Amino acid sequence: MSTCSTVSQDLDEPIAGTAATATTWLLLEQPGPWGAKALTQSHLDPALGRALEAAAKGTGVRVALIRRPGRHADCGATAERQVYAAHTVPGNVWLHAATTHDPEQLLDLDFAALGMGDHHTFDSVLQGRRHTGEPLALVCTNGKRDRCCALLGRPLAAELASSGVEGIWEVTHLGGHRFSPTLLVLPYGYAYGRAQAHAVKEVLHGVQEGQIIVDGCRGNSAWERPGQAAELAVRSAAGEYAAEALSVVRTDGTAPRWEVTVAHVDGRHWRVVVAQGASLPPRSESCGASVLGSPARMDVVAVRELTMTTALAS
Repeated sequence: MSTCSTVSQDLDEPIAGTAATATTWLLLEQPGPWGAKALTQSHLDPALGRALEAAAKGTGVRVALIRRPGRHADCGATAERQVYAAHTVPGNVWLHAATTHDPEQLLDLDFAALGMGDHHTFDSVLQGRRHTGEPLALVCTNGKRDRCCALLGRPLAAELASSGVEGIWEVTHLGGHRFSPTLLVLPYGYAYGRAQAHAVKEVLHGVQEGQIIVDGCRGNSAWERPGQAAELAVRSAAGEYAAEALSVVRTDGTAPRWEVTVAHVDGRHWRVVVAQGASLPPRSESCGASVLGSPARMDVVAVRELTMTTALAS
């Protein structure tokens, strides 16, 4: 069976620079089925879903629903729900957890502050605390959004959970169906595609050690797409895999060409040239798409380490 994910893989479409962008992720447990637009098409009150979308708009916060792997029974409105908030910008990475019986409490959060990396309202409103368990691996399984997410994502989530890996959740939408199975790993916010269970376990082990694995990595959600591709290219060129070692500090230019400055915590800087191309030949960007498209791709043209003088001048 040909799907958008098999076509993408057969055509060897590049995966770097394709992650969803969000400085902060706000995750609410919602059992039961999800529609294509899950915040307003699930057993969550659609008015609440619309209000959460409105509150998050323009703040850098991305709201998503999560559920445990397996059968999707809904235990009812009174069930205790897990809530997470994670900020992914290096230098201020955190993951806090809470529970609630009333998801409308989330509307009392300061979304602008969350997007900037301030977790105080999450902690005060929801009695949140720093997450001390295993890293979270959020596997996209929303088949109503794209069948690949169900066909490939649900078995991956189930396999990881049944093999004893902790921190596995199904999530509503991470973008890039054609890279299924896709997942997001928190707290650091790196997304992965075409994931296999053994590779996910390696990624999670790396995160526990404060290390990022670049194989199969789509990028860090903290950065826009050119920055995602540039940061991954510097990691590979410099052999630097410490989770919070690199930051995108400047992006000059507009599509289809950018110059991205990536900084290391030790003071080194790199200038990375990223060009936007089109993935050819045209293909379905989603199994539900009625027309063929040529998805944008981020191609790293050059990586150059700057001298200290050049870095200061820029």
